[in-house]
Amino acid sequence: MKYWAYLLAKLAGAVGLFLGMMQLTALIFRHRDVIGRGDPFVHDLPFTMTVMFNFLALVGMGYVAIWDQRYRCRNCLRRLRMPVNEGGFHRVLFAPPKTGYICPFGHGTLRVPELKEVNHDPSDWEKHDDDIWKELFAVHESEK
Repeated sequence: MKYWAYLLAKLAGAVGLFLGMMQLTALIFRHRDVIGRGDPFVHDLPFTMTVMFNFLALVGMGYVAIWDQRYRCRNCLRRLRMPVNEGGFHRVLFAPPKTGYICPFGHGTLRVPELKEVNHDPSDWEKHDDDIWKELFAVHESEK
């Protein structure tokens, strides 16, 4: 739940920054005379360009927020680390190339496909057990 709340907080921050930039734009361009009595968006090119750049900045901030969220742990919200290549391009049918990222605290693994297919193979998040030492103890016991 906090994973989605964090994404909404980032998007709300981007919208808040956009609204602040729009207020600043309105404050800066308030002193200009506008031909006729219409909306300055229609008659004032610098105002229109500033609004357009503000909108493009909003879209860019939204894209970066969603891109950043994709590479975060679903449990602790830390950035996923340690990319590991899996599969290969020479085995596309049976082991397609993927990059695996893990949470530094062992909460899970994200596998991102390297090939962009027509039917879009989605990334898969694999949650790990809470006991991260179980696998290591199993290897140690099998060596005895």
